[in-house]
Amino acid sequence: MVDATRQRSDRSKNLVGFQVGDVRYAVDILRVREIINPLPLVELPHAPPSVLGVADHRGEVVPVLDLRRRFGLPATAPTRRTKWIVVELEDRSAGLVVDSVTDVFGAGPTEQRGVPKLGTGDEARGIAAVYATGGGLTFVIDVDRVAAPAEAIDVPTALEAP
Repeated sequence: MVDATRQRSDRSKNLVGFQVGDVRYAVDILRVREIINPLPLVELPHAPPSVLGVADHRGEVVPVLDLRRRFGLPATAPTRRTKWIVVELEDRSAGLVVDSVTDVFGAGPTEQRGVPKLGTGDEARGIAAVYATGGGLTFVIDVDRVAAPAEAIDVPTALEAP
């Protein structure tokens, strides 16, 4: 469960910004446990395409999701700027692989814009909010919705095979 009582030193900074491809994204700072360099991964058979595998992070086995794959972008080799944002979901943690972490910033109602409705797949895109920041747009992702496809895969068993 997410601890909403966690304290921050600067209450005006409510988002952690990052980049995936050429697009700026952010997550609610209260959902971020840590930002870390990539750890060794264990690949799992029959995992959804966006799940790179699992990692042992501080004694917890954490699923690691590649946001490039999740957002339909081509894979790229990790660089020294590649980071994992370890986020807290309802009952566990997950690592989100991002191209780079950009900043911790604040955004409020005056910068907020409407979430675009694109039709099929709006829910799966996981966009919770959009803010006009620094001369562009920053898309705030709902970590629960973005991580959901990793859990909602139906892999047929050998008994179900035709």
